[in-house]
Amino acid sequence: MSLKDFAQSLPDFAKDIRLNVSSLLNETSLGDLRKYGLALCCAHASGYKPLVDAAEAEVQGKLSPEAANAARGAAAVMAMNNVYYRFTHLAGNKEYRNMPAKLRMNLIGQPGIDHADFELFSLAVSAMNGCGMCIDSHEQVLKKAGVTAQAIQDAVRWGAVMTAVATVHAATA
Repeated sequence: MSLKDFAQSLPDFAKDIRLNVSSLLNETSLGDLRKYGLALCCAHASGYKPLVDAAEAEVQGKLSPEAANAARGAAAVMAMNNVYYRFTHLAGNKEYRNMPAKLRMNLIGQPGIDHADFELFSLAVSAMNGCGMCIDSHEQVLKKAGVTAQAIQDAVRWGAVMTAVATVHAATA
């Protein structure tokens, strides 16, 4: 089942969410690698298997194996990093910020795709997971790489819409 078909299964009260999925899939400003990579990484970041399956079907043949693995990897490594760095940011004891994380995250240095694309995926997942420290870090890297504010906003829109799709479907399926 395609992502658009999956979204069409949402109830009428979520019509706006259905329309947002359609708009994101029809948008051309990001290019296919970023668009489908964001769809896949945000689906994986949602942790909702039916949405993951729909996104995997949607991107089949549209992403290289390297790009698909980088998208999945961004969701995986940000699941870990967002918890850790949100803790260091929110903890009253600021000593934790100066301690080494001691978390393996080699994928960030060698994602197998253009670094800016991986950072965009990571930003979207960080927004989904609510890690302000990671959002700021990824946004700074993206701006230095020349990624536009519009592309950054589009990535976060993917995170917002995919979160809504997973939430509504899980509550009504």
